[in-house]
Amino acid sequence: MPRITRVYTRTGDDGTTALGGGQRVPKDSIRIETYGTVDELSSEIGAAIAQGLHPRLSEALARIQNELFNVGSDLCILEEDKEKMPVPGVEARHVEALERMMDELSQELSPLENFILPGGSPGAAQLHVARTVCRRAERLAVSLSREEAVGPFVIRYLNRLSDTLFVMARYENLKRGIPDVLWNSRA
Repeated sequence: MPRITRVYTRTGDDGTTALGGGQRVPKDSIRIETYGTVDELSSEIGAAIAQGLHPRLSEALARIQNELFNVGSDLCILEEDKEKMPVPGVEARHVEALERMMDELSQELSPLENFILPGGSPGAAQLHVARTVCRRAERLAVSLSREEAVGPFVIRYLNRLSDTLFVMARYENLKRGIPDVLWNSRA
């Protein structure tokens, strides 16, 4: 565990930052943008939890926030450095856990018969915001993977997580007795 004695370092004043392996890169590099967006996603999930979600969701989302730190550590170390600097990452078991959760929550939901707009309860609306940030993180991870190697489960995990957040938003509305907001294609 890192021990942080002060928050500021002044080393980034030149517009660069250090990766976990010590390499200096521009703060606007796609790798930094990718794991910065993963960090933003964790914050959006924290905001959803703070809305007072159904306990089943809050518990799962607290675990997911920890997994997102694994995604961030996975992304901040170059693949070629991971043999000498092993870091936590996401694995197949994390992807499978998201799939199981979606299957369990979906058993209580009615089948989708229309597109759903973000909204309903405050918690569900915040989960939709988290879902869209997750999709952005996934797109950035795909772009990064075209330039540099990324962990083998990063993209898969982000893809499943965005779907999970969608199902969670619907579940939150169900538990609050608030209908999902349906798209009116004739609007």
